[in-house]
Amino acid sequence: MASWRAIVIAFLMSATLQTVGWAQVDERRLLDLTYAFDEHTLAWPGNEPFRWERAAWGRSESGNWYAAGNFRMAEHSGTHLDAPIHFAEDRQTLDAIPLHRLIGPAVVMSVADQVSADADYRLSVKELLRWEGQHGRIPTGAIVLLHTGWGARWPDRKRYFGSETPDDATTLHFPGYSREAAEWLVRERQIRGVGIDTASIDYGPSQDFPVHRVLNTANVYGLENIANLDRVPATGATLIAMPMKIAGGTGGPVRIVVVLPDGAGRSLP
Repeated sequence: MASWRAIVIAFLMSATLQTVGWAQVDERRLLDLTYAFDEHTLAWPGNEPFRWERAAWGRSESGNWYAAGNFRMAEHSGTHLDAPIHFAEDRQTLDAIPLHRLIGPAVVMSVADQVSADADYRLSVKELLRWEGQHGRIPTGAIVLLHTGWGARWPDRKRYFGSETPDDATTLHFPGYSREAAEWLVRERQIRGVGIDTASIDYGPSQDFPVHRVLNTANVYGLENIANLDRVPATGATLIAMPMKIAGGTGGPVRIVVVLPDGAGRSLP
């Protein structure tokens, strides 16, 4: 584990990718788990939607091309990272999360079948133990990702939030983690982060967000509205989640990339 961490940190800090050999990574092993930010981006009910506009777009009098734009958005919109301070006082802000904690082995649990029968499904400790029985122990420092199949609903606001009144946060329905699962992951497996392909790591009907509170108190962050989780294997991938470095931020947009295990990307276009 120590050597793996050293390699990753060197990758981030090195002046060239060639220094650590990553220039030779097959591009088919790289997978983007991020939705583009545009007019279709979904924000949590009551939050400011993403807006982008051209500030300049064309050729100057001298004939040179120049383009620039402005954007506005809430911190918790689209594919984003919830910093620990989001639901835990005096915990890490977005800019304070150490770089090495934003990288780790990706552990993917697929519960799409359970969700098809129960839109308000919550991941249980029993399901975590069942997964470990099939794939092995969740490694220390892992980033646990929950694939629910909900991404197929993006960006239909009503379907994605599971409500005919998606701007009313008391009416939402979608799957998430259970409080017990969050407590177990923190206590028994010392994870770095969790993620999900829905709008929240807490399930839709939640009004007190216990999963956020448990994880954030332990300085564990959340990744929400993740794309393409159906294409990530249960084990073997490395996840890199680099959020916008907002000083004091409670969260912010994040570019999430996974490096798939060797051979896993051969069927990708």
